[in-house]
Amino acid sequence: MKKRVVITGMGVICPAGTNKSMSWNNVLSGKSFVQKLDSNLYKNIPSKIAATLDGLDLHETIPKSKVRTMAPSTRLALLATHEAVEDSKIFLSPVNKEAIGVSVGVGMIDLEDVCQTAKALESSYSKVSPYFVPRILLNMAAGQISMAYGIQGPNHAVSTACATGAHAIGDGFRFIQYGQAKAMICGAAESCISPLSMASFCKLRALSTQNEMPELASRPFDMKRDGFVMGEGSAMLILEELEHALNRNARIYGEILGYGLSGDAAHLTAPSENGQGAFLAMNRAIMDANINKTQITYINAHATSTPVGDAIELIAIKRLFEKHCINIHVSSTKGAHGHLLGSAGNLESIFTILASYEGIIPPTANLNNICKEAENLICVSKSPMEWKQKKRIAIKNAFGFGGTNASLCFSNYV
Repeated sequence: MKKRVVITGMGVICPAGTNKSMSWNNVLSGKSFVQKLDSNLYKNIPSKIAATLDGLDLHETIPKSKVRTMAPSTRLALLATHEAVEDSKIFLSPVNKEAIGVSVGVGMIDLEDVCQTAKALESSYSKVSPYFVPRILLNMAAGQISMAYGIQGPNHAVSTACATGAHAIGDGFRFIQYGQAKAMICGAAESCISPLSMASFCKLRALSTQNEMPELASRPFDMKRDGFVMGEGSAMLILEELEHALNRNARIYGEILGYGLSGDAAHLTAPSENGQGAFLAMNRAIMDANINKTQITYINAHATSTPVGDAIELIAIKRLFEKHCINIHVSSTKGAHGHLLGSAGNLESIFTILASYEGIIPPTANLNNICKEAENLICVSKSPMEWKQKKRIAIKNAFGFGGTNASLCFSNYV
C-alpha cells in the first residue's frame, strides 16, 4: 500500500517576508510587494519593476567562507531549509539520516554570474573562479542541503521552468509513498533578476510594463493585467511518512493527497487554448488522491497575471469542475509577491497548506475588475475568506514553459 504523506515543517523567504509567518500574514493583508528597479542598467528595458528581496533583513546562517561557493539561489534555499528544519524539529530526536532525502530544484541559473565570469575570462584565465561550475549547476541547491544536514536518502534535483517547485514536492511525495524515504526536504529557489533575464522575458512580451504603478502591476485575473512581475526567493517543506511523523509527535500542518503531471505538447511558451494540459494535470491529481472532484473547494491558481495564461487556466478549471464551479474558490497570491519562476509552485503550496490548516483562503491582491472567464467561480479578492469545511481540500497548480504542468492536491490533516 502507498504510504500517507504529511507536511511537518515549512520555511519561506520571499518578497512578502523573511519567514513563513511574516510572509503568510502579509499575503493575507492583500498588500503588494512589487517595487521599481532604480538601477540605470534597466533604463532601456521596457519592464522596470520586480518583486525583490531588497530591504529585507535575511537572517544569515551560512558561513561567509561558503557563500562564494554557491549561487544566490542556493544560499536562499539553505536559509529557507533552516527555518523548515527548525519548524519541523525533525533532527531533535534520533532519526535515520539514510532514510531522509532532498528534492529541490532551481528554474534558472544566475545569468549575472555567467556574464561576469565571461568578462573575467576576457581579461585573464586566472580570474575565472574554480567555483563557477558548482554555482551554475542546477542540482547544487539539493547537494548543499544534503551536505549541510548529512542526509543520505534520495538526492534529487528538478528543473521544469515555472513548475519546478511543484514537481519537486510531487517527486518527494512519491519517494515517501513508495517507501524510498521516510522524510524529504522539498522545494525550490530562484534568484535570477538581472538586466539580461528581464530583457529576455520582455522580448517574449511576458512582463508587465506598468512601471509607474509597480504596486498594482501584478494583478492575476484582473481585466487590466498585462504580464507577470518577476520575483525571487525560496520555500521549503518537510514531508514525512505519516507513521514517522506520529511516532515523534510532530506537528502536522496538512497532507498531500495526490500529484498529477501533464504536457501541453502545443507551444514553447503558451498553453493550449482549451487548457488541456492544465485540465489533465488537475484531473490526474484528483484521481491519484482517490477523491471526488466535488470535495475540492479551493484552487490556488498558477495565474501569473498574463492575459492569455490566466484566461486559459480558468477555462480548464471550468471544464473540469463543471456545475461544481459555483462552490470553487480561486485565488492567486502572485498579486502580492510576484512570480518566483521556478520557486513559485512551492511557495504557493505553502500558502495553500496554511490556508487548509487555518481555514482561511488568501486573497488575490489588485483584483479589482474580474475577467469574464472567471464567471461562475468564486474569485477571492481584496480580503481573505473563511474556509468552513471540516475537511478542506485544495488543488495547487503550477505550469511552465515547454508545456510542463503539475498539480498537487492538499488537505488539512484530520
